[in-house]
Amino acid sequence: MSDGPSRSIPSLHQKGTIMSSTRSPLRRSALAVGALVGSALLALTACSSSGSGSKPDAGGNNGSSASAAALDTNGYTKGVSDALAKGGSFTVWTWIPQIKDLVSAFEAKYPKVKVKVVNAGSGADEYTKLQNVISAGNGIPDLAQVEYFALPQFALKKSLADLTSYGVGAYQDKFIKSVWGAVDANGGIYGIPQDSGPMAFFYREDLFKKFGLTVPKTWDEFVADAKKLKAADPNAYMTSDGGDAGFTTSMIWQAGGHPYTIDGTKITINFNDPGTKKWVSTWNQLVEGKLVDTKTPGWSDGWFKNLNNGTYVSMISGAWWPGILESSVKDTVGKWRAAPMPQYTAGQQATAANGGSSFALPKGGGNQLLALGFTEWMNTTAQGIGIWTKGGAFPSTTAQLTDSAWLNDPISYFGGQKVNQVLASAANNVVNGWSYLPFQVYANSIYGDTVGKSYSGNSDLAPGLANWQKKSADYGKQQGFSVSTG
Repeated sequence: MSDGPSRSIPSLHQKGTIMSSTRSPLRRSALAVGALVGSALLALTACSSSGSGSKPDAGGNNGSSASAAALDTNGYTKGVSDALAKGGSFTVWTWIPQIKDLVSAFEAKYPKVKVKVVNAGSGADEYTKLQNVISAGNGIPDLAQVEYFALPQFALKKSLADLTSYGVGAYQDKFIKSVWGAVDANGGIYGIPQDSGPMAFFYREDLFKKFGLTVPKTWDEFVADAKKLKAADPNAYMTSDGGDAGFTTSMIWQAGGHPYTIDGTKITINFNDPGTKKWVSTWNQLVEGKLVDTKTPGWSDGWFKNLNNGTYVSMISGAWWPGILESSVKDTVGKWRAAPMPQYTAGQQATAANGGSSFALPKGGGNQLLALGFTEWMNTTAQGIGIWTKGGAFPSTTAQLTDSAWLNDPISYFGGQKVNQVLASAANNVVNGWSYLPFQVYANSIYGDTVGKSYSGNSDLAPGLANWQKKSADYGKQQGFSVSTG
């Protein structure tokens, strides 16, 4: 599952503190997302997330905007410390619940700075409003939360400040490759990463023992488990997947697929590539065989009921999933465990990301240095990171992901398992080179009417993907891109 419609997620370590997952609902209407692009695109250079048309270097980045600029003694980029000392006010748009605690701590540290917080909605709701105020030239926030999959769409229309000139390339080594690749594209850096969503396999240990299932190391084993489970209990499912754009693209990503290729304004959409076919071949067995639940809407009351009563024996999800369990699946404390994602080839360790956000500076904001200072403090300092990770977010900084205390923390909900070790390993094994479309927000909004129909009919996913490909390509052409299909 993707991380759903901005649900509240508690910390693994601290009940009652919540965060909001960062993958928005993927069946939203387009919400005027056409405003995000436009006829002027032919004059622009397209950006893509997590390694676009240019080949990643060994570090997983494009190699184009890494900066040798040094940070000052406070750990900030040039000019930020002076701006914070001078003071002033700025506005940030975000939906994370930890923002109140973050702002309180930041203003205590920098008493001359005042932060105004606006929750303009999450996901597509915020993006439509953001592009509208940028186009109007007023009401523009100084800082805005933008998910990784949506970042290229804003960068493409030059709606975001390129942070390269501020020297933020100096932060590159502080973040894992996959998230830095999501903000660093085609010569520009368009945000400071915050959280991440490396994927893992979560399963009910008690039910696996009850039904004699093995923790699958390969997708073939996963399918075999699903068939064995269905034979033992026709009302149980290996997992739930009602059709979700974010989940689909992440699964194709893990399979080594590259359905989106971006080269400036030239785009190729190809859901016939080998990686996509590999995933479809596996997943069709589950969807057509009714071995996964395709009927219960994700995040519905019925879906949570199925999680609580053991109808689903496992879930494939981002690193935010443990928080969902602790928040909303309270009948299964101590019964869940985490393991690496199954592989297409035994012995590999490939995974993908599902979810995560950056903080970007929209063009036209009035106090960019203060806004930059806040996002640098929030996402690169121990104090800032400590606040929002205690709220349940999964970190993206190398320091946090290698911290021995964090790695060795036994999680009671998982029966004392050191789950962070599994998730940290996943974070370091996200496949490099994935690209999102520079109109991914729109593409995701039409997923339900294309691939979603394959799910609802428990039928072959390939025709649904072909329809999604065609409609996405048609839209891209209407917006001035040169789009070819495979």
